[in-house]
Amino acid sequence: MALDNQTRILEACSSCIAENGVRGMRVQDVARKAGVSSGLLYYHFTDRDGLLAATLEYVNVSSLADHGTAASGDTGSFGAIRTLLLDEIRDDESVRAKSIVWNEIRAIAVFEPLLAEHLANSTKVWQDHLAGLLTQQSGIPQERADEIALLLTALVEGLSGRWLSGLITTEEARAALGRGLDSTLPREILTTTSQ
Repeated sequence: MALDNQTRILEACSSCIAENGVRGMRVQDVARKAGVSSGLLYYHFTDRDGLLAATLEYVNVSSLADHGTAASGDTGSFGAIRTLLLDEIRDDESVRAKSIVWNEIRAIAVFEPLLAEHLANSTKVWQDHLAGLLTQQSGIPQERADEIALLLTALVEGLSGRWLSGLITTEEARAALGRGLDSTLPREILTTTSQ
C-alpha cells in the first residue's frame, strides 16, 4: 500500500534527522527524500518547527504501536513491561533511528519552547502508557505508577543517550536497564506471573 504524502514526509524527516541530526536536517532534503515539493511540505506542516513536532509525534506513535505488537504475546506483567522498555535499545536500524530522532529533538528543545511543549506531550503519552501497564497488571495505585513510569522512562532516555553516543554498547545498555528495572519495579510487579 502506498504511503500518503504526510507519512512519506515524516519518514523522510526521521531518516534525515537520523543521518544528520536536527541541525543538519534541511527541509529541501526532506522534501527530496519524500519525493514531494518543498511547497507541499510547508502546506502540510507550516514550518520547520511544525515538521519537527509532527516527526516527534510520528516516532512516538509508531514506537508505541511497535511495542504493542511485540508485547502482545507476553501476558505476564513483568515480561510485558520489561519487553516494552528493553526494546527501546536494540541493534535494529529502525529502533536506532527513532532513538536518534527522540534524543535530537529532546536536546534542541532546551532552546526551542514550542518543541519543548511537543516533547512534554510525547513524553507524557509514553509515561502514561507505561503507568497504565503498571496499574492494570499489578494493581498498584496510579500515583505510585506515575512515579515509577517517570523513573523508568528517564532511565531509558539516559541509557539511550549513552548508547547512541557510543559510550556504552547495546549489551551494556540493556544489561544496565535490566538491573534498573529489577531495582525500580515494585515487588508486586516482579512476583506477578502469567496464569
